Amino acid sequence: MALSRAECVALDAADPLSRFRDEFVLPDGTIYLVGNSLGAPPRAAAAAVARTVEQEWGGRLVGAWNTSGWFDLPLTTGDRIAPLIGAGPGQVAVGDSTSIAIVKTVSAALGLRPGRRVIVSNPADFPTDRYVVEGLAGALGGYEIRDVSGPDALPAALSDEVACVLLSEVDYRTGARHDTEAITALVQESGALMIWDLCHSVGAYQVDVSAADFAVGCTYKYLNGGPGAPAFVYVSPRHQDEARHLLTGWHGHAAPFAFEPGFRPADGIRRFTVSTPPVMSFAPLNASLDIWEHVDLAAVRAKSVALTSLFIELVEELCAPYGLWLVSPRDPERRGSQVSFGHPDGYPVMRALIDRGVHGDFRAPDVLRFGFAPLYIRFADVHDAAALLAEVLEKEHWRDDRYGRRLAVT
Repeated sequence: MALSRAECVALDAADPLSRFRDEFVLPDGTIYLVGNSLGAPPRAAAAAVARTVEQEWGGRLVGAWNTSGWFDLPLTTGDRIAPLIGAGPGQVAVGDSTSIAIVKTVSAALGLRPGRRVIVSNPADFPTDRYVVEGLAGALGGYEIRDVSGPDALPAALSDEVACVLLSEVDYRTGARHDTEAITALVQESGALMIWDLCHSVGAYQVDVSAADFAVGCTYKYLNGGPGAPAFVYVSPRHQDEARHLLTGWHGHAAPFAFEPGFRPADGIRRFTVSTPPVMSFAPLNASLDIWEHVDLAAVRAKSVALTSLFIELVEELCAPYGLWLVSPRDPERRGSQVSFGHPDGYPVMRALIDRGVHGDFRAPDVLRFGFAPLYIRFADVHDAAALLAEVLEKEHWRDDRYGRRLAVT
């Protein structure tokens, strides 16, 4: 039998991460299980934005590019993210979006493997990854995309024709977590380069991409950087002097203020920046990173495993008669910080649940997703969320016609 609510409250009282909950803004009466889509705002974010607008922009005007460090934000912020993904100083740059980061890393990888004309990807990964690969293959010409259905299919797909492999560390629908160490070694043994998408793993547990060739990730999910927060790109030091990517913008130039007529790449990770950094978007991200500097990632992972395991137990115990099935791996070692259940009427079920204060999200065709951000989700929240899901299913609240009408964002 799963834990009682009183036992959950006791776990919250003993939780070493409980002190971080007050660092975030969470509306009363809301159980926010969407940290895998958009993290809750840090309490300091609004003041950070106001400071950027009023003191830096308002007080120093254009001079703030120098006096407030705006120009170097992609690199200084990258160095703050680096420890969260197992990287070192000068290995991570921040800016643009995940889609743009994929353009940069895949095109750089192709340039490092001339003569190899195959890109391996999983069509079940987040669609932007595949869309970008399709666009690059079409624009460059002469490249083949080789599909894999998952890591188990990878060995058969690798050959001396493969230039690079792009995969997500955590599956965005199911929450399945892949063995980055083993997969990276397998890909590199074939002579190809490994690119990891870390969007659903960074901030959820200890990530280590130090053996990989490239990695990309967003900062608005578990890292709480805010809607549209800039993405990051990791480039292994062994590739930084040679790698060239397609988006040769002025910020990645060796001497951006020399205004030379031709592109000359900067040294190191700076060549993977492209354009003027979105300064306002960096403000809440850095406010969040102020919190993350004090977080023990091992404690985050331990609590994540406990939260997700408890949720599975409670849902299966309380909702057994109502047609749900577990989509995520049951083994916590194979799971990120997300639990997904399937239901034939998953969309209206989720809409009804959100109306009752439990915020998850839906992924077509039938997946209810619940993301667990250990810095602000409590064990009591997990208990209450499962109980409310059972109530929605038992009383069939989801059959209300309004819940069947699709919103623009699901």
